[in-house]
Amino acid sequence: MPQVFDQIEAAVDAVLARIPGDIVLGTPLGIGKPNPFLNALYQRIKADPKRKLKIITALSLQKPVSGSDIERRFLEPFVARVFGDYPDLDYVKDLRAGSLPANVEVLEFFLKTGDYLGNQAAQQNYISTNYTFAARDIALHGVNLIAQAVAQCETQSGPRWSLSSNPDLTYELAERLAVRDGHPLIAVGVVNKSMPYMSGQAEVPADFFDLIITDPAGSHDLFAPPNMKVSLQDYAIGLHASSLVADGGTLQIGIGALGDAIAQALIVRYRYGEAYKALLSALCNGDLTGRELGTFEQGLYGCSEMLVNGLLALLEAGILRREVYADASLQSLVNAGRIGEQPDTGALVALHQAGRLASPLRADDLAFLQTFGLLKPTVTYEAGKLCWQGRQYTADLNDPAALAAIGRDLLGERLLGGVVLHGGFFLGPRDFYQRLRDMSDEQRRKIEMHRIDFINQLYGPNGSLAVAQRGKARFMNTAMIVTLLGAAVSDGLDTGQVVSGVGGQYNFVAMSHALPDARSILMLRATREHKGELHSNIVWNYGHTTIPRHLRDVVVTEYGVADLRGQPDAEVIKRLLAVADSRFQNELMLKAMFNGKLEADYVLPESQRNNLPERLATQLAPFQAKGLLPDFPFGTDFTADELAIIDALQKLRQAADSPLELLGMALKSLFADKEAPTGYLERLGLDEARDLKSLVMRRLFVGNL
Repeated sequence: MPQVFDQIEAAVDAVLARIPGDIVLGTPLGIGKPNPFLNALYQRIKADPKRKLKIITALSLQKPVSGSDIERRFLEPFVARVFGDYPDLDYVKDLRAGSLPANVEVLEFFLKTGDYLGNQAAQQNYISTNYTFAARDIALHGVNLIAQAVAQCETQSGPRWSLSSNPDLTYELAERLAVRDGHPLIAVGVVNKSMPYMSGQAEVPADFFDLIITDPAGSHDLFAPPNMKVSLQDYAIGLHASSLVADGGTLQIGIGALGDAIAQALIVRYRYGEAYKALLSALCNGDLTGRELGTFEQGLYGCSEMLVNGLLALLEAGILRREVYADASLQSLVNAGRIGEQPDTGALVALHQAGRLASPLRADDLAFLQTFGLLKPTVTYEAGKLCWQGRQYTADLNDPAALAAIGRDLLGERLLGGVVLHGGFFLGPRDFYQRLRDMSDEQRRKIEMHRIDFINQLYGPNGSLAVAQRGKARFMNTAMIVTLLGAAVSDGLDTGQVVSGVGGQYNFVAMSHALPDARSILMLRATREHKGELHSNIVWNYGHTTIPRHLRDVVVTEYGVADLRGQPDAEVIKRLLAVADSRFQNELMLKAMFNGKLEADYVLPESQRNNLPERLATQLAPFQAKGLLPDFPFGTDFTADELAIIDALQKLRQAADSPLELLGMALKSLFADKEAPTGYLERLGLDEARDLKSLVMRRLFVGNL
């Protein structure tokens, strides 16, 4: 049994006593970090230069910070309301400020997107690794301490613990480190009562941890990024992507506006089939060739390293309902239609013919059949016989009379153990966590948080099971840039600066090529604005690659779908030009011709030369007016007033990148006969503007409302 501490500082004392030398700490990504314990340990080491601490983790989260005084005034009340008592990590504060002490080192394999550009310490200590290999690579550093936030459940037999959001790497890391000789490993679990209790694979036995901390200070609000507005550009991408999802298939999506756009598009397809077809037809100029338009009679199964709000919404909408089972033989027979929801003797025969059951049945066969609901839970096994209500039954599946008796009396009521969603970790807004906490045990068992070496790959002891479960998979990920030859850039810049990390994207892309009927779908916004200048996200070439061109598959922009699999280079270029923004098509085409990759007399079809935002707005506006494409399909933590303020501040920030635009905006604002609500001005500290700078800021803000 673990040693239980009711005070964090006492637990830190115990850790420092058990590890007298350098501490190499492995702690989960995202919300699985036990922030109060980590802060206490960090401060102890920081104050003692004779000791060293190396922290190896990913996605260290910090509450939003402002870039200006006016943004600070807006953010402070919002952050207090939405993030509550979430404690920032002290090492993150020091790392961002450039004041990390010399005896502390922080290594991360995935960074919060864009937060560490230009931060030398973070950039130099970034570990570039696929998510599937992260536990292996972390173990190489000699981790001797694991610390994780856990959920606790009180039962009649005592407390039980769950890894909750993060069974992703913890099991594998502990297994890798347990086999080392002479290098003890200490595992610390810190109870956070805000963590949803996830059962199944996320539950750990009592002896998994060496120390359990029950200090109330370990419980705090979870980091809860709010849902962001879904633009028409994002909706167009999401709609195209949603039309590639096959009924009865497997789905992976990510966090953010694009993930929400896909989820909402799938819900529209499910609930409003005719409206969905009309919407997609308008977007595709009537050409729906190769698109999936059915309304999910079989439903989908979700398999995603990150369980996000969009996936939970799909589960609640009834779209994620295709159940999968933790046995390869059973799953294969379910796929083939030989085993259905209602158990029958045909299922027993099929399992026997597949070699999964012996005949006569053995004790372990009975346990298997009861686990999955094929036989009643009250059936027992004695001396080679099945027993129920005082009667004995011959266990020979090859004996027609015995099989008939089993079918008459012993069959279960329904196939059990089905899961509709597997995830490695989760992250979402406040109501996302609350919905997980409020689920019944039966509902929550349909979601299974699992190891990342199961979620992100097809190899190892569970390889055949993963293949059987992931039929017609559509793995959807986001890219920043795609080259005309089909390579994708998703995690970094050609300067070597890391924007985020590879994460599991490469794993899912590779998996899509390994599965017989899967597709990798990379979603890309066709353009981006930077410092007042418009850039194409489809480029001729780029000095960094996340997904190599030999793994090119499907690329989706707001202007359509480019199916690149198996195509020669010239055809790949033509298909990507067809979904590029028309303001950049000629330049891209000329570069391809100049480099000999596209025939010199190629002419882009006229139907592909109107890829412009104005066309999207015209096509989608009628459906937006009908409420099918809401700004926040799954709600928002922002109030209506805050959304109005955000809109104005975003216009100001964009204008600040262009001096001419800012000057024009300022002149227009000076002569505008309008005023802002008093509450808006008070929120931003502009209600009593006196100096010239404040007066100008007030007029600019008011002019952009």
